[in-house]
Amino acid sequence: MNRKIAARCLAELGNLTRLDIYRLLVRAGPPGLNITDIQTRLDVPASTLAFHLRGLVGAGLVAQEKIGRMVICRAQYERMDGIVAFLREHCCEGFADDLSPPATRRAS
Repeated sequence: MNRKIAARCLAELGNLTRLDIYRLLVRAGPPGLNITDIQTRLDVPASTLAFHLRGLVGAGLVAQEKIGRMVICRAQYERMDGIVAFLREHCCEGFADDLSPPATRRAS
């Protein structure tokens, strides 16, 4: 996973409503939940929910599937696993004696 994707995913989860939605979908497991169930469980207005789901879907954290008149939302575990792996990528390696500054440290 590259830094831009990781930053986008983490930014989406940095919002409390989106974090609640994602955690609810993780709790629901692979079957997911339909939009009405999410709205009811979190007591979020439909337009607000649509806005937040759009961000999560755009970041690849949630997938949606239309089944008849229902839209089922599912957490994308592979994406979250990728983010965690990215964060832990150099865990416990320590630092070289001669540190050279990274080429670019500014946000993109």
